[in-house]
Amino acid sequence: MAEERSRRVFLSTSAALSAAALSSTALTGAPAGADQPGDLGPGTPVAPQRPDAELRAILREIDEHRVEATVRRLAAFGTRHTLSSQTDPVRGIGAARDWIFAEMLKSAGRSGGRMKVELQSYLQPPSPPRIPVATTITNVVATLRGSTTPERIYVVSGHYDSRCSDPLDATKDAPGADDDASGVAVAMELARVLATRRPAATIVFAAVAGEEQGLFGARHLATLYKAAGANVQAMFTNDIVGSSRADDGTRDPHTIRLFAEGVPTSETPAQAEIRRAVGGENDSPSRQLARFARSVAENDATGMSVRVIYRRDRYLRGGDHIPFLEQGYPAARFTEPNEDYARQHQDVRMENGKQFGDLPEFCDFPFIARVARVNAATLWSLATAPGTAEDVRIRTNQLTNDTDLVWRRGMDPDLAGYEVVWRETTEADWTHSIGVGDTTEAKVDLSKDNVFFGVRAVGKNGRRGPVAFPTPLS
Repeated sequence: MAEERSRRVFLSTSAALSAAALSSTALTGAPAGADQPGDLGPGTPVAPQRPDAELRAILREIDEHRVEATVRRLAAFGTRHTLSSQTDPVRGIGAARDWIFAEMLKSAGRSGGRMKVELQSYLQPPSPPRIPVATTITNVVATLRGSTTPERIYVVSGHYDSRCSDPLDATKDAPGADDDASGVAVAMELARVLATRRPAATIVFAAVAGEEQGLFGARHLATLYKAAGANVQAMFTNDIVGSSRADDGTRDPHTIRLFAEGVPTSETPAQAEIRRAVGGENDSPSRQLARFARSVAENDATGMSVRVIYRRDRYLRGGDHIPFLEQGYPAARFTEPNEDYARQHQDVRMENGKQFGDLPEFCDFPFIARVARVNAATLWSLATAPGTAEDVRIRTNQLTNDTDLVWRRGMDPDLAGYEVVWRETTEADWTHSIGVGDTTEAKVDLSKDNVFFGVRAVGKNGRRGPVAFPTPLS
């Protein structure tokens, strides 16, 4: 029977196969109809990971009224420009910093000592044109330590600095409600809700500064992690997530964009040569992260659709995920579905009957709360599943029409085993999975020339981690 179901016949007819025709594969067993244990067959359809009861309870706790209060309070500091006062108790970036720190400490107080909050400061030397003089830049960082694999880290951030029309004007009003009090509100609300929980991995909630002047705070944070050898497996920035209304007045209140790069920012010449030889322009770690986010966060519990955009950021623009990409960490950016540029980087003014300025009254607070739920679903699912599969390779020492995959077993105590996933090269996302059990290799009766493969870890709780795309093993 194995000979009758040849890989060539399968590949020529796979598009016509229905889900009912695909063999079912349990994590620890061979597919139905297999003649021998090593005959894996084509696998089963990949399905989204549905939220369990614990995650649904987390998502219900996210409070749009608290989100609104956070956005309004941050806007009330007048300006949060990176060059504004750091000592004025009521106006400027220093007052905003101190308020965020105090609120994060309140959340940490509910964690039983598992969440620590720090002011992470450094002196940024002059960096013309937007940092004309030496300036202290401070991130507020709350770290919720994981219970079983704390060395595995997931970061979520928003930037708390703001600006008006002139990027060097540190005194004029710059309320920065959408850009980016909304993203800070997401990170702070997640810190509040998750402080009482016990994720397996570590989750970091960051409010960073210096974004508008050149991504300085996020670059400092990413550099510190890299210098410490930290295992940051994912980073999400929430930047401009405050409104569902476009500049033409149309609304899309149930979609959030997720920008994810293809060719890695940190790619070396040797890695580029491999990518060109095997494909993989659409299979960077950040793209796998985006696929994961869509699989766990696009459901009735969030009420949102995750629109993955195959770009590092908006056209010729950037955000706080880029410094993490520069350090080789998987990272992506959440941004509202359509932007209104009259609300970004604008002096607050009335012009020809039109109100300009990034004011709280133009935010959609239920929308921000739903964005927070998307983030919570993604981070919680990452932090309670096994980490990304490690050192995944395809053996290439023999020319065959089979595909031999090998990988290194993770040390997660809750690891149950692995799945091989695959898709046609023209598919945007993984379509089939093959449970292979608690092993470190698998032979698949499909040609590596014709489809893309990946491997993902499966936890004892049934949660799947992000997919790892293989590289050649000669």
